[in-house]
Amino acid sequence: MLQLPYCMKKLPNIFYRKNRILLKELVKTDFKLRYQGSVLGYLWALIKPLMMFTVLYIVFVNFLRIGGDIPHYAVYLLAGVILWSFFVESTNQGIQAIIVRSDLIRKISFPKYIIVTSATITALINLCINLCVLVVFALINGVALSISWLLVPILVVELYALSLGIAFLLGAINVRYRDISSIWEVIIQAAFYATPIIYPLTMISVHSEIAAKALLLNPVAQIVQDIRYALVTKETITIWSFVDTPLLQFVPIIIVLIVMILAALFFRKRSKRFAEEV
Repeated sequence: MLQLPYCMKKLPNIFYRKNRILLKELVKTDFKLRYQGSVLGYLWALIKPLMMFTVLYIVFVNFLRIGGDIPHYAVYLLAGVILWSFFVESTNQGIQAIIVRSDLIRKISFPKYIIVTSATITALINLCINLCVLVVFALINGVALSISWLLVPILVVELYALSLGIAFLLGAINVRYRDISSIWEVIIQAAFYATPIIYPLTMISVHSEIAAKALLLNPVAQIVQDIRYALVTKETITIWSFVDTPLLQFVPIIIVLIVMILAALFFRKRSKRFAEEV
């Protein structure tokens, strides 16, 4: 039986190790550059979502009296803000990643997915920091520690997979059509109001159960509501308790899988031309 030389067997491990090192260095560089020159530095990873939460809490709770019927609504709202901020940051950074790293693409031959992945991992680090703050805030607010908290990392992986898929898909298109990033900003702004981040889903279900069920088919809404259910209060409406059809319950997860698969295939095909187009 023909056997490969020892050095040939080692080649896959060498390439894997180089790619891993490159990914690590890009993540470190992205994280440092993002806060370089600012007075507060890495604290902005915490301050930005907290500032947004403060504004929304004052306006929607104190003035519009929204969320009064939900236990620990402050934690409930903060969870939504943190998760949405991650989704926006990871997709925006991922879409622009290839353009930002165009000089690197022209000089070095390596798998281009590493660039997009590094940008989204940087956002994931910020999310992990913010989730730690959320847990502390929840405990201070009187939220009881529960075994259901263990579901949060799984749901975070689902959200990351969706964000990475969108970043791959739109990032590849954005290399040739630079309008994509601007279009996505408009879409993401509209999606913010179509996702139950600042308002409880009960406000929608009271007027139309069909509309509430339709909103839960959005993977981001499904993930946000599931994390709120696991972490904050069992009174949260989730797709598992509100939608009766088993097939429809798995629609958000199916969407995430489809987005990831199609985005990966499309990105792999388009990445061969990145060096010519950036």
